[in-house]
Amino acid sequence: MKKCLLVIDYQHDFVDGSLGFPKAKDLSQGIEERIQAYHHDHQDVIFTYDTHDQHYLNTQEGRKLPVMHCQKGSYGHQLYTPVDQLKESRDKSYEKNSFGSPDLAIDIKDKKYDVIELVGLVTNMCVISNAILAKAACPEAEIIIDESLCASFDDALHQKAIDVMRSLQMTIKGDQR
Repeated sequence: MKKCLLVIDYQHDFVDGSLGFPKAKDLSQGIEERIQAYHHDHQDVIFTYDTHDQHYLNTQEGRKLPVMHCQKGSYGHQLYTPVDQLKESRDKSYEKNSFGSPDLAIDIKDKKYDVIELVGLVTNMCVISNAILAKAACPEAEIIIDESLCASFDDALHQKAIDVMRSLQMTIKGDQR
């Protein structure tokens, strides 16, 4: 079975930086364990990086979320420590200037994964966007969202995003419904 773990935007600025929130830090150990398990099983691990430049505040997103974050080359752009120490040379990465990564979708379409699991931040923005792209690129793959390893600054929006992903026939790991 061919599997892939997508670690979505688990970067300093979302954990302990300009857009950080307490629940984000709590995910670290679980995300570390998932990465180690996928590496142990010789499965693919892919990281996305929210990536902006000095013109971010002039973009549509920047006007609606006017907080400078994840500026390329900054500490906040880096993967959260110690997750960053688990990244291996064989792991792929995608820098994206929007919520979802079209390049990631194109790449995973060609891989023919049986399972694509997503963890990371922020559930109602980047996680859901990349989950939908993965589902569109790989409609026969089981898309798994580990809701215990995703978080949002807003619990209600986190739950709404989980509900929408469930309605799109994605598997919600730990789902009680």
